[in-house]
Amino acid sequence: MFRRALAWGALLAALGLALAARYGLGTPISEELARQYDLRPVVLPDGRGLPPGEGRVEEGQRIYAQKCASCHGENGEGYPFNRLVSEPFPITPDTEPVEYAIGNYWPYATTLFDYIRRAMPFGQGGTLTDEEVYHLVAFLLYMNGIVDAGTPVNQKTLPQIRMPARELLELDPEAKRRFPWLTLP
Repeated sequence: MFRRALAWGALLAALGLALAARYGLGTPISEELARQYDLRPVVLPDGRGLPPGEGRVEEGQRIYAQKCASCHGENGEGYPFNRLVSEPFPITPDTEPVEYAIGNYWPYATTLFDYIRRAMPFGQGGTLTDEEVYHLVAFLLYMNGIVDAGTPVNQKTLPQIRMPARELLELDPEAKRRFPWLTLP
């Protein structure tokens, strides 16, 4: 019985290794393949990974009307998909937003850039240029009352933007317990 189980285990392990080799598991990805899949670095909360470029509110409004309004509403009100513009109200730890949106929920402007670049427009994630994403972020931050209309959004300014919900972000209690050295940026 033990020999039979051992034989099956060895067979499955060998099959797994053969399949891993066949599909290149464990092999570093080549530059060419990375370009083919358009793999971009993750943008971290502190701004590491942000590409060069700059966005302005006016251009962001134009791009939003073309590529975003059909899902998120003409003014970000959220029809048929999620709301992007929040109702203005004071945000405190005790506040329960009626609907989560960028202005009352998103903790970092930099990760908003990363999310839009990777996931939007719906079903076509990764098709926006970095410039288009900067323009959209500028427009959405403006619509949420976070930046002025003339504020340029770029690699340098985006990490400096303080989101209203930033102070409400907390580490999960389990993460605190397991990784006591971990802090939020």
